[in-house]
Amino acid sequence: MSDFSDDWQAWHDARERRLRDPAGWMAITAIHWLTDEPERFDDVPGEWTGDAGGATVTLVDDESLATEEAMLTKGIHHLGPLDGAGLTVTFDGAVAQVADRGGRVIVRPRHPDSPNLRTYAGTPCYPADPSWVVAARFVPYAEPTADAVGEVVFDHDGTEHRLVAWDGDDGLWILFRDATSGVTTYPANRQLVTAAPSPDGEVWIDFNRAHNMPCAYTDFATCPLPPAGNTLPFAVEAGERIPARLG
Repeated sequence: MSDFSDDWQAWHDARERRLRDPAGWMAITAIHWLTDEPERFDDVPGEWTGDAGGATVTLVDDESLATEEAMLTKGIHHLGPLDGAGLTVTFDGAVAQVADRGGRVIVRPRHPDSPNLRTYAGTPCYPADPSWVVAARFVPYAEPTADAVGEVVFDHDGTEHRLVAWDGDDGLWILFRDATSGVTTYPANRQLVTAAPSPDGEVWIDFNRAHNMPCAYTDFATCPLPPAGNTLPFAVEAGERIPARLG
């Protein structure tokens, strides 16, 4: 294979390893929204309540949870304050995220034997094609708008197109839809990550690495939608397609 194909295959293989992580998105078994009413759940130990200050869990005999700092055993334990990332508790080979979502607290368990993970059959992709690596220029906003930092502008078949971009890890993050959305690719969106633009604004968009958001793999994830202007009127036949399932 060419260096281009080898690099793409390595990227795709790494994606599949992350997707099959026994504590990853497809291992999630539920998303529990806590209230001030104590409640027990089948997939995580304890009796739980939540409020703006965090979560409280009551454990009884033979129940335990481990945090990074301590082992929690029989008794009442407060977990908080919490942010969007929250904290992780482990138990019986499984984990659960305890986090804040807009002032409400969630508990999201992940089990390595979850039905969703067991039935995952891989994410098919369009064949890697260098023609879908597109030169673009980054046009920054004078002031960020709803956290967006600017737009990437590129040409396709003689027509100029613009995609709103957000600040990503050492580059730009883009959500988009196109004419394949809901046909061969996930209906809600796909995402792209680019390298940082050069000082003169040059940036490359590699549509071969367009990939799904977590919501394509589980009902227990909340994902943002692209702005209306980020719907491309042509088919981007590159990158990840709709995930496959067994049976």
